[in-house]
Amino acid sequence: MIQHITQGSMTLAIIIRTQYQKDGIEFFTPNDFSQQLAYMKRPTGYVIAPHVHNPVKREVQYTKEVLFIKSGKVRVDFYNEAQEYLESTELHAGDVILLAYGGHGFFVIEEAEIIEVKQGPYAGEQDKTRFSPIEQDQIKWIEEQK
Repeated sequence: MIQHITQGSMTLAIIIRTQYQKDGIEFFTPNDFSQQLAYMKRPTGYVIAPHVHNPVKREVQYTKEVLFIKSGKVRVDFYNEAQEYLESTELHAGDVILLAYGGHGFFVIEEAEIIEVKQGPYAGEQDKTRFSPIEQDQIKWIEEQK
């Protein structure tokens, strides 16, 4: 299952649930995203031709990050650009999420291992603005979770 978290026409996140399967390759991000996300399923013996990536100058305005939930269970809370809470969902082992725009926070429900991939170089404290998380009693679940 592919889940798009949006506010108006803005994509906040794309979630590839662990159950998702499809033959071939599918990109979930538009070409203008500075972080691209795709899924591939190829049969035994399939060859991906050797290649190198050419130097292409790119400009990155916002950090986009991809998280792979290796184990455990995590709640992700979505916020708009004004840091206003919107809604939450759970991520489970095997789920992958691309965080594109808006804000986000996490609450670890069950001890979790998470692999994170994002653009660099890291800009230190200039890279993000931190703010207070939503209170537990104000959580609004996407798709009526919990």
